[in-house]
Amino acid sequence: MAAWVGVASLALGLAGGVDAGERTPTPSIEKAAAGTQCVAAPDVMRSQHPQLLKHQRDATVHRGVRQGRDSLQGCVGCHASATSGSVAQAKTDFCVSCHAYAAVQIDCFECHASRPAQALAARP
Repeated sequence: MAAWVGVASLALGLAGGVDAGERTPTPSIEKAAAGTQCVAAPDVMRSQHPQLLKHQRDATVHRGVRQGRDSLQGCVGCHASATSGSVAQAKTDFCVSCHAYAAVQIDCFECHASRPAQALAARP
C-alpha cells in the first residue's frame, strides 16, 4: 500500500500540479505577462474577483465608467499569456486554467475580448 501511495504522489508531483509538501493538486497558472503587482493580494483575488468584476461592471453600465482599478480590460492586459496572447484561448491560459481546476464555467469571453487591446490591434 505504501509503495502505491508513493507512486501516486510521484506521478502527481511530476505532473506539476502539486507543490512540494502539499497534498492537494493546484492549477498551473502562468505568471502575469505585464505589471508587477495585482490590484489586490493573490488570496483576495482568488476569492473576491467575481465581486470586483461585478462592481466594475455596474460602474461601467450604470455610470459610464470605462476605466478603473478592477476593469476586465486591465486584468486581460496583465494576464494574457505570452504564448497565446489570451487569457482564455489555451488550457494553460490564466483564466481558463483556474476555472477548469475549480470546475466553474467562464462566460465573460462570450462577449468580451480575451486578448489585450494591443494584441487585437496587431492581428491581421
